[in-house]
Amino acid sequence: MVNPLSHAGHGHVWADDLTRNQEFVLGVLAHATAPLSAYDILDRLREEGLRAPLQVYRALEKLTERGLAHRLESLNAFVCCADAHCHEAGSIAFAICEGCGKVEEFADPAIEHKLKSWSKGAGFESSRMTIELRGLCRVCAASSPS
Repeated sequence: MVNPLSHAGHGHVWADDLTRNQEFVLGVLAHATAPLSAYDILDRLREEGLRAPLQVYRALEKLTERGLAHRLESLNAFVCCADAHCHEAGSIAFAICEGCGKVEEFADPAIEHKLKSWSKGAGFESSRMTIELRGLCRVCAASSPS
């Protein structure tokens, strides 16, 4: 079994200069099956010595700044970066399953181009682009009664 605090198998988002708390938080996110709130993360790390929500929030702030984790605004929860190239894309989209909680991360240059074009035409200067799609994944949709 994989240690839930290790980051094995998620090398594209690992960095050598993370603090102890950042490593713990990133390890928990990397092995989570669904997005986690800061308090969910804190609960999983109490045995590691993290006791205060501020410890988790500070680690999450740095991890999101570096693109190693993402905040899902609609859920007020966090996920580990799943796309090694998302930092190059400029805009990130997430498909969030309301059935099982699974999150798919993707980037689409066509969508980014449309949004940038609209922004330019509207005189809107965007600082970031994050799209969240809510619905059912293929598995949940197939098992859902129509």
